Amino acid sequence: MGAQVAAFRLLFDTVDSIQSFVHVFIYVYILVIFVYILTSWIPLPYSPALSRVQRFLYDVCNPYLRLFRRVLPPLGPLDLSPVLAVVVLFAIQRGLDALFARLH
Repeated sequence: MGAQVAAFRLLFDTVDSIQSFVHVFIYVYILVIFVYILTSWIPLPYSPALSRVQRFLYDVCNPYLRLFRRVLPPLGPLDLSPVLAVVVLFAIQRGLDALFARLH
């Protein structure tokens, strides 16, 4: 009986750890998207370090945002794909929260 209780506790701890990781990952990725948007709006002075940061942000965010740029037509100079991308990330987080709640 004690071994089963320990196994269930280990399973619940694992589910909680995975849920925490997913929450942190999604929030950090949303933060990276916001920083990418800000650096695309604000002209930054040329610096090798800033150039590397901008390149990193482009490499991390652009593949995901490109999925939504195919769906949303551009509205002049306004790009709404990051808004849809963040909404989808929150929806994924809600769906995973429901899934993890069923495992509890």
